[in-house]
Amino acid sequence: MAYTTINKSTDYFNTKLYTGTGSSNAVTGVGFQPDWVWIKNRDAAYWHNWYDAVRGTNKSIASNATNAEETRTNFFNSFDSDGFTVNSTDQNVNASSENFVAWNWKAGTGQGSSNTDGSINTTYTSVNTTAGFSICKWTGNATNSTIGHGLGAVPKVVIIKNLSNGSAQWVVYHVSTGNTQACYLNTTSTPTDVIGFFNDTTPTSSVFTVGTDTAVNGSGNQMIAYCFAEKTGYSKFGSYTGNGNADGSFIYTGFKPAFVLVKNTQQGGDDWYMFDNKRSSFNQVQANLKPNTNSVEASSTSYAFDFLSNGFKVRASTGAINNNNETMIYMAFGQSLVGSNNVPATAR
Repeated sequence: MAYTTINKSTDYFNTKLYTGTGSSNAVTGVGFQPDWVWIKNRDAAYWHNWYDAVRGTNKSIASNATNAEETRTNFFNSFDSDGFTVNSTDQNVNASSENFVAWNWKAGTGQGSSNTDGSINTTYTSVNTTAGFSICKWTGNATNSTIGHGLGAVPKVVIIKNLSNGSAQWVVYHVSTGNTQACYLNTTSTPTDVIGFFNDTTPTSSVFTVGTDTAVNGSGNQMIAYCFAEKTGYSKFGSYTGNGNADGSFIYTGFKPAFVLVKNTQQGGDDWYMFDNKRSSFNQVQANLKPNTNSVEASSTSYAFDFLSNGFKVRASTGAINNNNETMIYMAFGQSLVGSNNVPATAR
């Protein structure tokens, strides 16, 4: 069994569904004060919105676009003790009577502080070593450099965005594609081999490496990275091989998934797909959104999983999540089978 020191995963990650009001809207029930909030309108084709405590409120970036960071006054007003407050009629975060989803992660306390472990000192690094999550902000220098992530463990996923450059891709380091290749979170492309991303260097327990490419280390540009280390019974970052059959692979995570993000790395043109246990509250899990597009939420047997007590099982033959003999990478968060408090998790 996968025992864990994280007895309550919802202290560190939680999905929150809410309805827009078109005016000040204090969204509660998250269970903690989040440091990263990712919001998507489920009903309309509007952009994903990412907000984090390191960059501050009203500072938005969108995973479905290369746009530089935008300052949007009175859109995302605060990170609160049990959620967050949005205050606008904006379709992206609070359109009246429309349905929204917010995925929430807990890092450190607010902006955090500078990290001096790397060759570039971060302006801020907000770290949660228990949950294996940190947010790092630095000024790029366009030379091969290292950035301190503060996790005290090797990150398996690092998502990087140039905040200053409106044409820079969202670069994703994933342990299963390795240090010579990167995926773009904002596109459907297969992994790209660019030495200027990570200088062909694997992250360590103290730093990750960025190269000379503008997308990861633009000279004089403000950069942000979201870093994830695995924690037994709470998070898992890996890959699986598709079989092209609706009776698909079972992927053992050691916990009951609450959130799964999947990308086919060998078939160009396939979107990324996001699933969670709130938008689909029972099996099959079919409600999906795509971080690389602004499309509305869809639900189909063509994109389906079962969330089980110790992992997830593919329940569709569609190539984007299960093409025969092709590799899918994933990120998953959830609740352990048994924690140190001996309270078991159950299947759905």
